[in-house]
Amino acid sequence: MQSEPLAYRPCVGVMVLNRDGRVWIGRRPDAPAEPEGPGTWWQMPQGGIDASEDPAKAALRELEEETGIRSVEIIAESPAWYTYDLPAELRPRAWGGRYRGQKQKWFAARFTGSDEEVALVRPGHPQEFDAWRWAGIDELVGLIVPFKRAVYEQVVRDFAVLARPRSQP
Repeated sequence: MQSEPLAYRPCVGVMVLNRDGRVWIGRRPDAPAEPEGPGTWWQMPQGGIDASEDPAKAALRELEEETGIRSVEIIAESPAWYTYDLPAELRPRAWGGRYRGQKQKWFAARFTGSDEEVALVRPGHPQEFDAWRWAGIDELVGLIVPFKRAVYEQVVRDFAVLARPRSQP
């Protein structure tokens, strides 16, 4: 008798673009307990959607919890939900073994604040990143953990047109 396949965890991701068309990325700490496995990986902010939560609101909430960033305007939404599977050996450790991977809705947001707004250590929230920087959109796929690369390739295709410098006011 086979058991039911595990579900995908509902999740959002945010591509934050600055005035120069560069993308905010954070470095995940190299820790053995991390679901991604050993290695040093950079990624865009992402996180789970609470029950009955609107995905766009979840994206803004997760962005603030992980980075401190509040000064953004959502400018685009991915046309579809994208999924990735965790490697089988990571499934028992990630999210209590309840999910096979994540189902993600992605948003692009224009950053309207200053870099001083970024706060990686936030009271009441676990620290997701130990460093951050602005990156070119063409760097993203090579910096993410391998099992998320297909999703990042699609997100880059979806939002590439938005990753260009904005004129100064």
